[in-house]
Amino acid sequence: MINKENVLSQSDSAASSSAIESLYREYWRANIMVVSALLFVWFLVSFVFGIFFSDQLNEIRIYGFKLGFWWAHQGSIFTFVLIIYVYSTIMARIDKRLQSKLEKVD
Repeated sequence: MINKENVLSQSDSAASSSAIESLYREYWRANIMVVSALLFVWFLVSFVFGIFFSDQLNEIRIYGFKLGFWWAHQGSIFTFVLIIYVYSTIMARIDKRLQSKLEKVD
């Protein structure tokens, strides 16, 4: 994660400070977009599939269990773990990209 205070304290010129501030805003904008998208996926998986479409999913059976029941209990947990992995992977890429831009500014 890019720490605004450490980055700004290392910078001496006003132009460099402005560029760093811009990178900081870009980082948090990207972070909010990723979190928003993943929260939407979580909402779909947990509420829409697990609650609203449970009757339709119950028509499908996996190893004798109704899919709606399975999805509400295990499927949403598996998806949540996947969401954590996806968030970590995406943010690592964003960190790497913005860190290289930050090094160009300095």
